[in-house]
Amino acid sequence: MSYLYPRLLADQARRLFDEYGQLSLAQLTKRKATSHDSAVYVATGGDRISEAQLNRLRGLVLDLAANAGFPEPAGRARNAEFDIRLAALLHSEMGLVPAEAAARDVWAFLALVLLPDVAYWRYPQPPKDRILGTDLTRHVFGRLWWRAQLVHSSGDSDPYGAIGILGEAAFDQIYARRAALGGSPHTVKAILRVWNTLDLHGLNEREALRDFLKRMLRLAPFVLFDGIEEHALDEELRTVAQGSVTALLRVSLPESPSPGISDQASAPVPSQSAARSTGDAQHEASSRLSSLEICAGSGAQALGLERAGFEPILLLDRNPKACATISLNRPHWNVRCSEIGDFDPLQHREALQLDLLSGGLPRIKSAAAGRRADDEEPRKVLEAALRLVNLLRPKAVLLENLADLVASPDFAADRSRIEAELAQAGYHSNWAVLDAADFGVPQHRKSGFLVALLEPFSSGFFWPEPTGTPAPTVGEVLGASMASHGWPGADTWSARADRVAPALVGGSENRGGADLGPTGSKRAWNALGVDGNSLADDPPGAGFPADGHPKLTVRQAAMIQAIPDDWQLAGGKTAEYRQVGHALPPPVAEAVGRAIACALKAAERV
Repeated sequence: MSYLYPRLLADQARRLFDEYGQLSLAQLTKRKATSHDSAVYVATGGDRISEAQLNRLRGLVLDLAANAGFPEPAGRARNAEFDIRLAALLHSEMGLVPAEAAARDVWAFLALVLLPDVAYWRYPQPPKDRILGTDLTRHVFGRLWWRAQLVHSSGDSDPYGAIGILGEAAFDQIYARRAALGGSPHTVKAILRVWNTLDLHGLNEREALRDFLKRMLRLAPFVLFDGIEEHALDEELRTVAQGSVTALLRVSLPESPSPGISDQASAPVPSQSAARSTGDAQHEASSRLSSLEICAGSGAQALGLERAGFEPILLLDRNPKACATISLNRPHWNVRCSEIGDFDPLQHREALQLDLLSGGLPRIKSAAAGRRADDEEPRKVLEAALRLVNLLRPKAVLLENLADLVASPDFAADRSRIEAELAQAGYHSNWAVLDAADFGVPQHRKSGFLVALLEPFSSGFFWPEPTGTPAPTVGEVLGASMASHGWPGADTWSARADRVAPALVGGSENRGGADLGPTGSKRAWNALGVDGNSLADDPPGAGFPADGHPKLTVRQAAMIQAIPDDWQLAGGKTAEYRQVGHALPPPVAEAVGRAIACALKAAERV
């Protein structure tokens, strides 16, 4: 029997989320209910769950929570045990079919109406996705149901016994690859069976799992995992997993930490170790990696790579004002202002032993849409970049572009051609889309990345994990600046601007003046209380209406990009804003740079 659950629609769910963040657990317990005036049901697909059944479900969940210490804080170990037990309970007792379980509004009802006290006890001060279900792999209850769904074996004496093999962070890795792997219970169960038999002593389990899954993804186009019987599939995956273990043992370091995968924020990449002695810092300074950056823009990407341990031997850009910006901030850097096609790398002998070639390339258009005049130049730059790779043969390549270049089917031919050309030169390519907000930037800015490495460096590369903490809101970042000239509405505005910003638009030289982009972008900024039609010279003053919509200054736009306050910009307002709008936020460049540096240094120490 399958049941239909009440669905708490997004607008009402957000209002309750905002309200409940101010309440105690005792107050939340008083708010629990089995229905809500705003809740709806879908028309068909099963019987509506009854009030008695909802009360029974709440009682069962409360019993588990009480065993874990509710309402007192439980601690990491008891939380992990609670999650394992709750996953089995929800899956066995709720009577959900996958289509119903895929509705985020169902989980919003559970977290905000039926079990608000348990939800906020498990995740005090939770980010929105833990409660609203905007990402079911993160929802306090939804993620557990799906975890159980993927491992459930009805014929076993303990049908949910595999839940405890991997923690939440590891299941997230599998589910993030759901199109090829994580959507198939047959495949997931095989992954868990094989994983449970591996000897991972001395290895970082998170990195081992990630490498294992990457190797499976390479097989996916050629192997129909769902079509292989259980025993044969286990043998196939065991061979793949052993390949990962062997490769990682070759590059592992004696001092490397080996944390297990558990229900906690992912550990940072090893090169982000916080505490170093003075001697360590001096050694690191003397062993910095070399980089050459094309299409360097205002230097934001180079700044992030500098933080990650790279020292540029040369930065190349054709925009004189962008070159001037870099020289203002790093006068000791070698900046060349010219077209990439005019650059002869063989004149720079130090480039012949290069660690990293990087660049944020001009945005190319999809080949599927047909060639256009305004796409000729970006494609020439791409071709020139690939020629440089072949000439210089750096150990690693980092190219940043549109997210669509990595994710859209329209760019499939481009990806295949680029990857084939790099493979012919001996490089293994890694593609990813990263959101700047996952790395502490107050902006949902998705960028596409290609990282290609020669062997033996490629086997040690892993994409950086999100920081695990919510990015600051627009109000938190810009509040003090908005108040700096005496605007009386600054505090109210800051409270209203309670979200991460939309992607900052306006870096193209082909666009008009300094504004926050096309109509859709301006509408998103307007919802945050910002007038995006142009930029201001200064923050709003004492005479600006208290309920008005201020415009951003160029400096405030730079803050949204997480560009440091002391990073000077050269040129007039439009030229400055284009440099800011085009930039890759330094924290994202730093995170990717650290992952590359980790791969390079690990291989060199073997």
